[in-house]
Amino acid sequence: MRVLVISDIHANLAALEAVLDDAKAFEFEAVWCLGDTVGYGPEPDECIARMRLLKPRTVVGNHDWAVIGRMDTEEFNREASRAVLWTREHLSAESVAWLRDLPNQPLVSGDFTLTHGSPRDTIWEYILYPSVARANFEHFETPFCLVGHTHVPMIFAAGADDQTPNVIRVKHGEAVALRGDRRTILNPGSVGQPRDSDPRAAYAILDTETATWLPRRVTYPISITQAHMRAARLPERLITRLEFGW
Repeated sequence: MRVLVISDIHANLAALEAVLDDAKAFEFEAVWCLGDTVGYGPEPDECIARMRLLKPRTVVGNHDWAVIGRMDTEEFNREASRAVLWTREHLSAESVAWLRDLPNQPLVSGDFTLTHGSPRDTIWEYILYPSVARANFEHFETPFCLVGHTHVPMIFAAGADDQTPNVIRVKHGEAVALRGDRRTILNPGSVGQPRDSDPRAAYAILDTETATWLPRRVTYPISITQAHMRAARLPERLITRLEFGW
């Protein structure tokens, strides 16, 4: 089965549409979303509507939670908090209901565990370093765990002792062979707000039959998203960062 794996759309419709258009070539059969469909961006309702049509397996992210009032905005920086409050005022009842129904615990699909932050802290923990990845290996039972939240495409694969992680810096268009005999944590990066100094939208194609992970980057019209954000009077820092990928 070929799966489109996406995360951290952050209400960026132009980026989401670019990803979906690019992914058509791979004839994906399922969509897995690792959280934060909303937050930061100017089209929360539109992105949720688009996702509902895809019928993805989706987990909740920290921004999703904050928007529906399950997390205090004091947990966020000033700009992110402003975006959360704005988003609350621009969601339909159907969109709010969809967010409320998203699970806040990891989902398991075959050999893969899906979560937003980490398997031991599904909402908030960032897996950016080998030490954190190692601490999380014992918190999922499948060979592979898919995470989002960091906005950085990355793979942590357990070494020969099944503990010390090897960091695999993924490259656009270069497939990674997955080994089912060692714990592996995979992050597809962010659709709507990349933070690895590459402003292109990021996603991955997972082929469960060939056991391969294909990272992808897609150019999208950033200026359109920025114009919509300015029209919504969202924080300028959130607008500017899109073009730099940080």
